[in-house]
Amino acid sequence: MNALSGMLAWIPVIEPMPGVERWWMLLVVPLSFGIALVYKALRMPKLEHVWRATGVMTVQILLGLFGLALAFLVLVQIVVPMLPAD
Repeated sequence: MNALSGMLAWIPVIEPMPGVERWWMLLVVPLSFGIALVYKALRMPKLEHVWRATGVMTVQILLGLFGLALAFLVLVQIVVPMLPAD
């Protein structure tokens, strides 16, 4: 009954889903795959190579997100501490 009462108090827009806190970053993989699949299905004139194009776009999205995360890490950990504190 404890798990049921915990789910009854869950507000989806305000709080993350219970039990996903440790693994939420891995949800970017199916999200990027879904976005790439819908985009390619709508934009490609023929759906012959839709799975290959979806895979390529998924990898591009994941590499772009990884690059942005790395850039922000360098900015926050290295560049910001070097700024004057006046």
